[in-house]
Amino acid sequence: MESQVRNVQPFYWLLGSAALVVVIAGIRAAQTLVVPFLIAAFLAVICTPALQWLQKKGAPSWLAILAVIFAISIVVLAVVVITTGSINEFIQQAPKYETILEARESEMFEWVKEKYSSFADELTERLNSGAVIGYIKTVLLSLSSAFSYVFLVLLTVLFMLLEAAGLPRKLLALSGGKPAMLENAEKVREAIVHYISLKTMLSLLTGLLVGILVMLLKIDFPILWGMMAFLLNYIPNVGSILAAIPAVLLGLVQHGMPTALEAAAGYVAINIAIGNVVEPRVMGKGLGLSTLVVFVSLVFWGWVLGPAGMLFSVPLTMIVKIVMEGFEETRWLAVLLGSNPESEGGKA
Repeated sequence: MESQVRNVQPFYWLLGSAALVVVIAGIRAAQTLVVPFLIAAFLAVICTPALQWLQKKGAPSWLAILAVIFAISIVVLAVVVITTGSINEFIQQAPKYETILEARESEMFEWVKEKYSSFADELTERLNSGAVIGYIKTVLLSLSSAFSYVFLVLLTVLFMLLEAAGLPRKLLALSGGKPAMLENAEKVREAIVHYISLKTMLSLLTGLLVGILVMLLKIDFPILWGMMAFLLNYIPNVGSILAAIPAVLLGLVQHGMPTALEAAAGYVAINIAIGNVVEPRVMGKGLGLSTLVVFVSLVFWGWVLGPAGMLFSVPLTMIVKIVMEGFEETRWLAVLLGSNPESEGGKA
């Protein structure tokens, strides 16, 4: 009997793997539909503690939900208005920056030829004012397009919060009265809230410092670059680099190479201080994922869901890890994803 079970297990693993590939391909194909609901789900999870707090204070459920939705709407709309307004203003002034850059090209290439003569000719062929400004416009327009689903996301959050009260009963019914599924769901919620809340505080600090840096260097649109640093800091490893490139290029256009180098050095200093000093101390062991897994998850979820997948790569991988910990058959995968084998082994 045991030999028959062993013979069947590889088949089940193969079938499960094939089903997983089909599901991932389906999610990738439905990216434009999945992403707004994913964002809404994370917002709903983050807002659940505030909703529960208001209900404990005696507020009716409908009033608590309306208060939470109103607060979310104010914050989201403020971010959208400030960011899109700055982006539109930059696009309107783009021709002016192209003119300035054309005037600076000869000066810039002379500086490059003095320092790196072997690369000067190739750089002259590849780089021009239209290409630099066009790159910055492309980055900003891609960021602006991410705000096109705001109304759909807020509406979805509203309905999710309306369903939140009955979710524990549904999970208990699904598990046949066993509390394991409910405990796993609560664990997922706590992990997401812990990560997002701490990451938000660190991203706010990053955005504030970047805004001050850009303002001191007299680069235009410091609020926009601070907002970009805040938003892209949620993307691990590469987010801070993506946020720095447009501001550094604009510094090059406005004030020349020395200012661009100062801006780049400032970005590096800020991100090293927060990413390598402050963040590990604040996050502690709460993340529970190895560095390699964080990077691979960034690439994988970015491929599946685009920029939103990169934004939520860590929380999504944490969910997968927590779910795997709840089943004996997949616990070994949770150990591989974790950063501390001893603690994972203790759980097993």
